[in-house]
Amino acid sequence: MKRWAVLTVFLYALALLLLTAPVILIAFANWGLKNDNVGIIDALAIYANWAYWIWLAVLVAGQFLLLLLPIDISERRLPTRRKLKIPVIVTSFFLMNLFLAGLLSVLCAIFKDNGFEIFNVQGLFNSSNQTAHPSDWQSVVSFFVPVLIFWLVWAIIFRRATKANAPDALLQRATRWLLRGSILELIIAVPSHVIVRRRDDCCAPTGTFWGIATGISVMLLCFGPGVFFLFVERCQKLKPKTTDGKKS
Repeated sequence: MKRWAVLTVFLYALALLLLTAPVILIAFANWGLKNDNVGIIDALAIYANWAYWIWLAVLVAGQFLLLLLPIDISERRLPTRRKLKIPVIVTSFFLMNLFLAGLLSVLCAIFKDNGFEIFNVQGLFNSSNQTAHPSDWQSVVSFFVPVLIFWLVWAIIFRRATKANAPDALLQRATRWLLRGSILELIIAVPSHVIVRRRDDCCAPTGTFWGIATGISVMLLCFGPGVFFLFVERCQKLKPKTTDGKKS
């Protein structure tokens, strides 16, 4: 079963790798605007960006962690309490990303480049006697504060909603929440991207594109458990049937 899980994770990573450049080209295609100069070389340059590979690793790790529970279910083993917490943590993490990406897309569409101020909480660290330029660690903490807050909020919400669920029901609800959330987030991010692109904004298209990329990535993530169970079902059908009783 673990080999099928590895194959599922590999297919997910491969799908993300193959879709990255085409999605960039479509999102920043030549719409007859002044700043439309993104070509194939520019799209392929994303593969040389270390931040892209970190995000890909996070997505692949999330897919693998979501498959730990299906492995136990397919092997008819009772999952431990620790394993039941893993899908809650992973699901709430991606729900947080969908929420922040959708919120950022809306803010970019309304407030243009100032929409990124949602991640600016540097005022928590800057006192009257400090310089106007925050240190690097303050900028990093300023980014992660809203991320951790929304992650905790979604973890509490999802945990309360699935507290009484059996392992299989918990998995189904997790994938259902993520799939619906990704569809809703894309419904918000795509029109927002069209708006900011038509305005020739500077940084706002980056924010709305992040929303599109997050929605597509999480949507594909939801199909992982389903693909895994298809592999398991196929494997079980290929196994030779054994007789229950033998004549002496």
